[in-house]
Amino acid sequence: MAVHTEKKNAAPVVVSPTTRLEWYRQMCRIRAFERAVYGLSKAGLIAGTAHLYIGMEAIAVGSCSAMRDGDLVTSTHRGHGHSIACGLNLGRMMAEILGRADGYCRGKGGSMHISDISRGMLGADGIVGGGIPIAVGAALGLRLKGSSSVVFCFFGEGAANQGTFHEALNLAAVNQLPVLFICENNFWALSASSEEVTAGSGVANRAAAYGMPGYKVDGNDVEAVFQTVSASAARATEGAGPCLIECLSYRWESHSIIPRQEVRPEQEIDDWKQKDPIKLYGERLLANKFATAEVLGKIDSEATAEAARSVAFAKGSPTPDVESAFQDIYV
Repeated sequence: MAVHTEKKNAAPVVVSPTTRLEWYRQMCRIRAFERAVYGLSKAGLIAGTAHLYIGMEAIAVGSCSAMRDGDLVTSTHRGHGHSIACGLNLGRMMAEILGRADGYCRGKGGSMHISDISRGMLGADGIVGGGIPIAVGAALGLRLKGSSSVVFCFFGEGAANQGTFHEALNLAAVNQLPVLFICENNFWALSASSEEVTAGSGVANRAAAYGMPGYKVDGNDVEAVFQTVSASAARATEGAGPCLIECLSYRWESHSIIPRQEVRPEQEIDDWKQKDPIKLYGERLLANKFATAEVLGKIDSEATAEAARSVAFAKGSPTPDVESAFQDIYV
């Protein structure tokens, strides 16, 4: 639903059965990859940490499906889903997470710093809210170049309480920059409920203060996410400026793969698992005869196999040479 916004005039984008199946495939690929990451962590093969995207797959897939060639993305510490939805290679991603030389950043960045400029992925950011001003700077760069491209800026609801959020939205609105501020509201930061630390009735309402449209969307509905993001991207392309989209979803796993005591109510976690975006979308595809159970089962199996191949590739990748430690740095 829309909140504090101008009326959306654009008609819904017609989505083909092939695209719908591709959305299902992409969500399965993200989940299979994240489960593989979790397994590697349990085996003690990941140095540092990673933040799993399980349960939130519809946001990345629905949003990034609205991208065009030349569009850009800024991601977060929970960024594997965005990278996969942007088309990054799972093997190279897994190699990066394991700190191997074949990783996207040659093993130096790890889980929270995967990037691929060729795919428009400007990179994940381990700083909460760190990617928001970067997105505005990138959008300004696009404007100066005369480009019609758009920046897709992902962040969590916790980042909406950072000063960078307000400064960036203000600057983007003043200059009518082509940025889509996409808030992934999973209701919990590391150990703080959003209700306890966020004033007002959510993030999307804050758009009104900056004179931009604000939308609140079911983040577990890939089609709803796509339609809202697609319409907002078209608006930005036409020079109408930024908007704020709040996608409501839930992470199934703990804040990160580093074991901590779970502070979220067990019943709350179970309730959200009943809203599994992959399961619900699969049921919709079946109900509308866009797919059969056999087709969906095959897609899921293929995703699991691909994730396994990414693990094998990463394990077979060499560790970086000592000499490479001083490459790709500024000073």
